[in-house]
Amino acid sequence: MRDLTLSWLPLWWPYAVAAVAFGVSVVATLHVVTRKRDVRAAIGWVGLVWLVPGVGALLYAMFGLNRIQRRANQLHRARRRLLLSTPQAISIARTGTASGVHPELESMARLGEQLSGRPLLTGNRIEPLFNGDEAYPAMLAAINGAQKTIALSSYIFGDDAAGRPFVAALATATQRGVEVRVLVDGFGARYTWPPVHKALRAAGVPVQLFLPRIHQAGLAFFNLRNHRKILTVDGTVGFTGGMNIQARNIHATNPPRAVRDVHFRIEGPLVGQMQEAFAEDWQFATREVLDGPGWFPTLHDVGSSTARVIADGPDGDLEILRMVILGALTSARHSVRIVTPYFLPDPAMVAALSVAALRGVKVEIVLPSKVNIPVVQWAAMAQLWQVLRPGCHVYLSPLPFDHSKLMVIDRRWALFGSTNWDPRSLRLNFELDVESYCSVCAARIDDHITERIVESRRLTLAEADGRTFPIKVRDGVARLLSPYL
Repeated sequence: MRDLTLSWLPLWWPYAVAAVAFGVSVVATLHVVTRKRDVRAAIGWVGLVWLVPGVGALLYAMFGLNRIQRRANQLHRARRRLLLSTPQAISIARTGTASGVHPELESMARLGEQLSGRPLLTGNRIEPLFNGDEAYPAMLAAINGAQKTIALSSYIFGDDAAGRPFVAALATATQRGVEVRVLVDGFGARYTWPPVHKALRAAGVPVQLFLPRIHQAGLAFFNLRNHRKILTVDGTVGFTGGMNIQARNIHATNPPRAVRDVHFRIEGPLVGQMQEAFAEDWQFATREVLDGPGWFPTLHDVGSSTARVIADGPDGDLEILRMVILGALTSARHSVRIVTPYFLPDPAMVAALSVAALRGVKVEIVLPSKVNIPVVQWAAMAQLWQVLRPGCHVYLSPLPFDHSKLMVIDRRWALFGSTNWDPRSLRLNFELDVESYCSVCAARIDDHITERIVESRRLTLAEADGRTFPIKVRDGVARLLSPYL
């Protein structure tokens, strides 16, 4: 019996579908080859578009287009126009003399300003705080002393023994009339259940999720994260670094999966740049503009550190931190020291590390002996030989898991903040770091890295090459996923 299921369709419909799929694939291909800066990404997308006609173009439309860059650029331009119209913003934008910059770092100072659009600011005080045992009490004390404004942004804000005191302090500040704004990443908010934003809203604290849900943010945004950690109080004191708000950071309680980390307390003009970064994120998420002396007071010199905020993200600030890191590796004369939990550098960064080692710079990289995400550790092991062979030193630090993100060049320049050495941080996440040109600050971080190296085990090239064949296959397969980890 003749199948009449599709008899109502004209005979030419398969050709029409094929023509539409072909046309869509051509359009997607043209967009890829003219817009994608990364050749490997372009090849991958073109291959997908043609191997899976129609579906490949749809996937590219959902995940390959950087729609967030266009929207962010519009908001950032509007924000900066508003800032430059206020006396508070003019005080933030003052250039300073950069008198604290060592002559060998002057080219780095110019690079950072060209990339970030932010000047180096003198007169800052920067204090490292180790683990939640030091950082959380200092942050809570600042919140409890707030008079006008509090801005808090965190990737993970746990509703746990660490997070609940913050909820209570923020609620109390709100009740006494302080303007409070809390921004939590929509993905990171769900690391604990119930998510903390529900407790904050119940307590009357203004809170917003950054790119909260697929149906609200769109599929094109669901893979993006706001990984920044910012706390500013009255626009005069700030905290930033790599530390989330989680009970695992409080070592005094002996948590089962403890995490090491470093945060920094900052005072001085640099806080204005941190506040500006938060205000842009808040406007992006809510369209509310934060302005006025409560948020942007006139800031005075309180110390001797010269530093700058470097913001990075899949918007107008795309790949800024990657280029800052490459510039730092190029300018190093004696030593490069890196601490990162996730190490998946791209070929250009691998080459820069290798070249530095080959020209006699001592390059030391401290990684956790056990990463909290096994597939990331496997992918890292698959490419560590590339930096070991030219002479870089790799150390594996013991538990607790070290979540710190630190980099020091020649004990004179330091970079600290939220950025990991992986594609997600350097291309997909919104990140915030501080580059310090203060030799005292850099030396203190360098001494901390020395302490980590002393208790770590050095990984040799022979050990990396001596992995069994099945392990090498596993690691090699994991490495293929590195652009998405």
